[in-house]
Amino acid sequence: MSRVGDRPLDGCVAVVTGASSGIGAATARRLASEGASVAICARRIARLNRLVDELRDLRVTALSVEADLSVPAQAIKVVDEVAGTLGAIDVLVNNAGVMHLGPLGAAECRDLGRMIDVNLTATIQITKAALPYLIAAAGARGRLCADIVNVSSVAGRVARSDSAVYSATKFGVCAFSQALRQELSGARVRVTVIEPGTVETELLGRVREDARKRALAAVAGVRRLDAADVADVIAFTVAKPWYISLNEILIRPTQEAD
Repeated sequence: MSRVGDRPLDGCVAVVTGASSGIGAATARRLASEGASVAICARRIARLNRLVDELRDLRVTALSVEADLSVPAQAIKVVDEVAGTLGAIDVLVNNAGVMHLGPLGAAECRDLGRMIDVNLTATIQITKAALPYLIAAAGARGRLCADIVNVSSVAGRVARSDSAVYSATKFGVCAFSQALRQELSGARVRVTVIEPGTVETELLGRVREDARKRALAAVAGVRRLDAADVADVIAFTVAKPWYISLNEILIRPTQEAD
């Protein structure tokens, strides 16, 4: 990738979904620190607006877009608003995710549907909407490529009890990413799937108590990853020269054995 400024991502426009906390917020900060203009998307607009103020202190353009990505039309709206305001999309980070753990028989149908809608359907919808802009961005402003980064999970490789539908969505993200990479390689649009292990975020805080206790017991004594650790990997990936594509990255705590 040719640089167009003093920082590796100067001149690039990045969209980060699920950016009101955790990996999404950390990724927005990291990409902005590398010079990217950043559009952040989530439902919690007050948090997004606070983060926008923080990002602007890094001397970049920042935009917040309130959207519920479980609604397909809103995923498309995000792309339209970002492209209309910032004029381009060079990097798309699909990070928005919902995790409801527990036995399938005890699950609420609305929770299962929301996981599918946010984790998988929204990723597909927003990517499809962004494709024309990403393809146009490849070769523009000296980048010579564009990037789609899909945040999956170790649960997209190994399925366990309490996570049947969550794992199904994350396996789906991995399959979607693998096929999409092949479709877009000729257009110089790179597709990377990031699969974090246990990360210190709010995600487990929204899980029913019995399942949360089992999940925490499984990683008792483990030094969990910070959201910033995953963000560093994402920034490293999209800043690589155009001819290098990091297709799949599994990042786990050193002490997490399985």
